[in-house]
Amino acid sequence: MTDAQPVRPTENAMRRALKRARDGVALDTAEAAVLLQARGEQLRDLSASAARVRDAGLEAAGRPGVITYSRKVFIPLTRLCRDRCHYCTFVTVPGKLRREGHGMYLSADEVVEIAREGAALGCKEALFTLGDRPEDRWPEAREWLDAHGYDDTLAYVRAMAIRVLEETGLLPHLNPGVMSWTDLQRLKPVAPSLGMMLETTATRLWSEPGGPHHGSPDKEPAVRLRVLEDAGRSNVPFTTGVLIGIGESYEERADALFQLRRVQRQYQSIQEVIVQNFRAKPDTAMRAMPDAELEELAACIAVARHILGPSARIQAPPNLVDSEYALIVGAGIDDWGGVSPLTPDHVNPERPWPHIDHLAERTRESGFELRERLTVYPEFIARGEPWLDPRLLPHVRALADPETGLAREDALPEGLPWQEPDEGFTASGRTDLHRTIDTEGRTGDRRADFDAVYGDWEALREQAAPGMVPQRIDSDIREALAQAADDPTRLSDDQALALLHAEGPALDALCGIADDLRRATVGDDVTYIVTRNINFTNVCYTGCRFCAFAQRRTDADAYTLSLDQVADRAAQAWEVGATEVCMQGGIHPDLPGTAYFDIARAVKERVPGMHVHAFSPMEVVNGASRTGLSIRDWLAAAKEAGLDSIPGTAAEILDDEVRWILTKGKLPAADWIEVVKTAHELGLRSSSTMMYGHVDQPRHWLGHFRTLAAIQQETGGFTEFVTLPFIHTNAPVYLAGIARPGPTTRDNRAVTAMARVLLHPHITNIQTSWVKLGAEGAAEMLRSGANDLGGTLMEETISRMAGSRYGSYRSIEDLRAIATLAGRPSKPRTTLYGEVPAERVAAAEASDGHLPELLPLAE
Repeated sequence: MTDAQPVRPTENAMRRALKRARDGVALDTAEAAVLLQARGEQLRDLSASAARVRDAGLEAAGRPGVITYSRKVFIPLTRLCRDRCHYCTFVTVPGKLRREGHGMYLSADEVVEIAREGAALGCKEALFTLGDRPEDRWPEAREWLDAHGYDDTLAYVRAMAIRVLEETGLLPHLNPGVMSWTDLQRLKPVAPSLGMMLETTATRLWSEPGGPHHGSPDKEPAVRLRVLEDAGRSNVPFTTGVLIGIGESYEERADALFQLRRVQRQYQSIQEVIVQNFRAKPDTAMRAMPDAELEELAACIAVARHILGPSARIQAPPNLVDSEYALIVGAGIDDWGGVSPLTPDHVNPERPWPHIDHLAERTRESGFELRERLTVYPEFIARGEPWLDPRLLPHVRALADPETGLAREDALPEGLPWQEPDEGFTASGRTDLHRTIDTEGRTGDRRADFDAVYGDWEALREQAAPGMVPQRIDSDIREALAQAADDPTRLSDDQALALLHAEGPALDALCGIADDLRRATVGDDVTYIVTRNINFTNVCYTGCRFCAFAQRRTDADAYTLSLDQVADRAAQAWEVGATEVCMQGGIHPDLPGTAYFDIARAVKERVPGMHVHAFSPMEVVNGASRTGLSIRDWLAAAKEAGLDSIPGTAAEILDDEVRWILTKGKLPAADWIEVVKTAHELGLRSSSTMMYGHVDQPRHWLGHFRTLAAIQQETGGFTEFVTLPFIHTNAPVYLAGIARPGPTTRDNRAVTAMARVLLHPHITNIQTSWVKLGAEGAAEMLRSGANDLGGTLMEETISRMAGSRYGSYRSIEDLRAIATLAGRPSKPRTTLYGEVPAERVAAAEASDGHLPELLPLAE
């Protein structure tokens, strides 16, 4: 119900909206708000058209006339919560738990016992429900977690999900409330599906005193929408929904449904939408609030069906519909949700579950067959990677009908090991790609799943459009140039933006200032490193829209190296004078989180003196998520295994406005910053990077530079800044018509010069990329403030797959020639910009120019 009595729509408005629904015309928010008020004959008309949409979707899904449910047990892991929702009876306080003889959390034995009893009754889902982050509010929760060895509640959730998988075979569905992007990475490997109700987008119900969500930090609609988006970016099958009748208006109710449609359109990650009616409960602040009527519920279901379309799975809890099953089925649901033969609905304890046989009979009376599904819907089982973690596949396959993806109703769950796939480091695919990319090229210009893996391109175009418009710059360029020459550390943001937009003589002057600053800071020597790139796999499902390197495991250009092949390549590099190997790879779903330790260890065991510069912040988060370790503990373990420093790649632009256009599933800017700062604190230094020239603008470059400078002032851990011009040729975001065709020469000069100016005096080494710019372009950047050429590389696959025309290897002589072209001397360096041992210099000089003969590897 709403706060004030709503004005009933006119008969004409209702007739028009009903006709548009019958005709299958897209509704807008105003029309949806009208239809939400349909009652009586109008509701029957609306429901009939919604049911036709539902039936078309079931036909397309291959299960016409089927309504599904999940047989589950309810595991209330903790009833403590940091929120204060005014209608909730699930949440309690520590004192009451103690008086009733309960712990702050269910013990591990209690969790497993509930799951075992459910398995014996044929349940296949273990629904974990709990309050949001109770340790942030209740010291007793924090003490319990500390005493049992868990960093936070989600660490305990993860551990219990694994125990349920291994000891009972039930499939966990986790409802831990608001989750960050990193939290989703931690939990995805242990549960086939996760969930969190959106409830409402009415911010006033959260922000205004007396509102049902006032005082509940996790109920801010923007925060909950971000969770849904992060779940989509992370390829998590996700359950969400709306709670109606808590004080929202019909327009606000409609807006929530449209927001769900927006997220689903962009990510295709919402596996089901629950439409739940508010039921007042005693002993709550909203106990006098009237219940949402069942016709109101039916109208919302029907409108949700019209807005979300035939492919949406829409659910209503059967214990909240009294005896009006036919009304709810007729409105367009296709799922009854989880039903338990064992445990009560702990959120609505006064409403017992219907017996499954009774539910089947009532469903049959409405002309539908009731079929059991798993917690993860058949569509996501059929999609496979990247929606299901490989460690969960055996558990899901043991219970899923291979033909329909629904549950095998005769299957009794049995515990199975939760473990990494056996084939993690088996050499496979086009392992000579590092060599043949320059001779044979790539098989095609895009992945076969181009239209699915990156999200909805049309929605992305709409999202990208505002950022493609340059800002007007009114600052005086001459004043900005004078300030840069006098004291660049005092440049204002407006002055810096003016310089980032500089053209013609002003740009020439800027590059001259940057070059003078470079000379005064690091001298004239152009430095370079003898290094080998080793990209150990290109199998990846993250969905970075700028990346032409990532492949599905079945694609023609996909490959994974064995540990021996990685070590062989490092040994070859050492033989020809290398001091460093730079190792990065795709986020391969089969590689365990400890694979990175194995890679570092393999190189160190074969070549003890080699500096291991490896694993981007994205790979660090992946490793930590897969192992269940914190970022700090994972990095410490990697360092112990042989990691010496990390590349500051995966930064792209440290502005989520740009990041969520460039990439579907890569880590947010805040997580990149956390990884890099943690690495620096542990003594692992890193480079820093920026990829530019795609959907970004100079204002994004400025923010990026300011962020890097602030980190460096805090940690001092960056060794250099690397400019990475966007290579557009085979980049999906360019092929889709969204990104620009890379930066212009003006952009490259301005970015290089302003990197020198804005990062001074904190990051003193500015590197340009011969791979992306070629010899002439790199020399021009050396005249614009850069002082470093990076490495010989020996092999380079990422830029070449994207369409770079400048090869994969430069000899020392080639790099010296680029420096000479810029009118400068050159010298080798180590990863940390130290002096290279004489023995390494001699080995490199002796082998220079013969390197290509070493590149092919015997399989």
